[in-house]
Amino acid sequence: MFEGPEYPKPLDEDLFDQWLANGRESKIKFEIMLVIWDDVEQDYNPLYVESRSQILDQGIDLYGEGVGSTSIVAAYNLYSEAKVGLY
Repeated sequence: MFEGPEYPKPLDEDLFDQWLANGRESKIKFEIMLVIWDDVEQDYNPLYVESRSQILDQGIDLYGEGVGSTSIVAAYNLYSEAKVGLY
């Protein structure tokens, strides 16, 4: 996943699937998983939010649009696994 020049590096699909499963299994009723790029660690991390309305409330810039050390690369619905628009 996330292969190509517009992304910093590929993301292993098995790891992505495990993140989705972890979010669904959480005791907190999360709906959305954000894929976060960390410039310091040079790696992706998941961040779970309870609703779509909370995506931009995290204070994290969208990838390629900010100057912070972390950025949102994509967002996915934990249950349908569909990509969620960030705007």
